[in-house]
Amino acid sequence: MQDIFRGLKVIELANVLAGPSVGQFFAELGAQVIKVENARTGGDVTRSWLSRSETPNPARISAYFCCANFGKQSIVLDLQKEEDKQLLYSYIQDADIVLASYKAGDAQKLGVDYETLRTLNPLLIYGHITGYGKEDERVGYDAIIQAEAGFTYLNGESSGGPVKMPVALIDVLAAHQLKEGLLIALWQRERLRKGAYVHVSLFEAAVASLANQATNYLNTGTVPRRLGSEHPNIVPYGTVFPTADNKEIVLAVGTDKQFRALCQVLGMSTVAEDRRFRDNAARVHHRNELLPLLRQAILQWNKDELLQALRAHKIPAGAVNRMDEVFQTPQAQKLILQHPHTPFKGLRQLVAQIEGYAWHHPSPPPPYQEPPRTGTKPDAQ
Repeated sequence: MQDIFRGLKVIELANVLAGPSVGQFFAELGAQVIKVENARTGGDVTRSWLSRSETPNPARISAYFCCANFGKQSIVLDLQKEEDKQLLYSYIQDADIVLASYKAGDAQKLGVDYETLRTLNPLLIYGHITGYGKEDERVGYDAIIQAEAGFTYLNGESSGGPVKMPVALIDVLAAHQLKEGLLIALWQRERLRKGAYVHVSLFEAAVASLANQATNYLNTGTVPRRLGSEHPNIVPYGTVFPTADNKEIVLAVGTDKQFRALCQVLGMSTVAEDRRFRDNAARVHHRNELLPLLRQAILQWNKDELLQALRAHKIPAGAVNRMDEVFQTPQAQKLILQHPHTPFKGLRQLVAQIEGYAWHHPSPPPPYQEPPRTGTKPDAQ
């Protein structure tokens, strides 16, 4: 797919994860992406977010920074200096997309808001991520919005307290929303020859992603509660079961036919005929009686032996993998970005495969570098 966006120019005025992951998405498809980093803050803040197992390096690249910055060119500008702002404006004149993640009002103060930039380039498409909307000046932080949008309350064991999800999922969801909006705007520009302002808030992206948990509440008035890894509408679905060899598996039994097959494999066919468990509605109502029976039966099996038997009977099940086990799978291996001349690795933002197109292999994440004071622009790809 390397030629799909060849010739497209993207200017990234965004930090952390949501906006930069959109930038990498376009870079993976062959676009020229110029990442503009803030000289006053030492560049994208994630450059300094090193885990305990990392050591600083001269390029100021962290593992976190690697997750959303492959395939870009990077320059460092101070947009409060007129010289740097004019240099940015020169990039904007022939750009196709600007990605921004300023809180409400900040882009206007810096002179990089859509209304200002469209005077330089009427065909410009401006993608803007905020925390709570165009009129709300609060900064959006993923962990806070996970809590405010209901995810943290729902996440965790029923016997415990609320738990944040282990990745910045709201940033990821907002990035997908912005990609969709930008692709719509690009299609509209092809037809109507006009630019567009595309806005996504982290909070709205989060609420829109509550899916069945939201509609369970909207249609019944009942507030969803924490169920650990269990599912509010299906049993057994998502529940983690230990095995005899101290491993763990997850079941995703979505039909009555699959449940009967599960009981057959586990040697408990009479349970499938019990009126308390005969259909999914009954199993949801009697989950606290069913799950201990399943747990006791599954504890008689070793993980690999049980998974093989379940898959042979087309019963959805999988192992609870550690990160190293995830990347031993061929599906995960092909998503790794590894530049041949650097130690840095990342992951693809795009996993869709389109017939007739090959994946573009983007360059490693950009090092921290000073702006070109001569007024020259980065070379086009």
